Amino acid sequence: MLTIFKKEIAGFFSSLIAYISIVVFLLVTGLFVWVFPDTSILEYGFASMDSFFGIAPWIFLFLIPAITMRSFSEENKSGTIELLVTRPITELQIILGKYFAGLTIVVLAILPTLMYYVTVYQLGAVKGNVDTGAVIGSYIGLIFLAASLVSIGIFASSLSDNQIIAFIVAVFISFICYAGFDSFSKLDLFGKVDNIIASVGINEHYQSMSRGVLDSRDAIYFIGFISFFVLLTRMVLESRKW
Repeated sequence: MLTIFKKEIAGFFSSLIAYISIVVFLLVTGLFVWVFPDTSILEYGFASMDSFFGIAPWIFLFLIPAITMRSFSEENKSGTIELLVTRPITELQIILGKYFAGLTIVVLAILPTLMYYVTVYQLGAVKGNVDTGAVIGSYIGLIFLAASLVSIGIFASSLSDNQIIAFIVAVFISFICYAGFDSFSKLDLFGKVDNIIASVGINEHYQSMSRGVLDSRDAIYFIGFISFFVLLTRMVLESRKW
């Protein structure tokens, strides 16, 4: 697994994918957090990072599929996937190696945004007048969200040898899982069942963590969600042997 991880990381940084992904994420979030008047912290007037944690998931819906689309699609197209699965390494190790490589790139994109927190901390009318607990919870939630979307991206990439198709499928599934269930539950069609529908989606649990409430149920949800798509990817790879 470590060999696959190193290979994927080297592949990311030998191309422009990792650099472009990190720059785009920082540029777009920076514009929303500091420049655009409707979301700018400076215009908002409160020491809060809500605008960042509100826009970051929507950027991830497109950014993470772009990072993960090549994971298996490139292997499928070049035919190296058959060679890879015949080596003394399990399908799960292959998947996890690629999964953690993709997640590492996303975490590297998130890390520089800690400067946003430092800046907000310093700029407060009363220095340090920022809800640090909520910020920590939001960052943890954001990483769990990213981890979930990476698992979707890896799964989508395993379905096709075309990176564009893998990207579109990943964006679609990610959107449904993040916002689809939440939006559907707000239609008030099924009464009490609407709450259950909302809890199936990612947004419900991400918002819970963003409030600074670290509930074990949210962590279990994310771990289960990630495991589900990792297992689906494993099934896709195993089906190639049939």
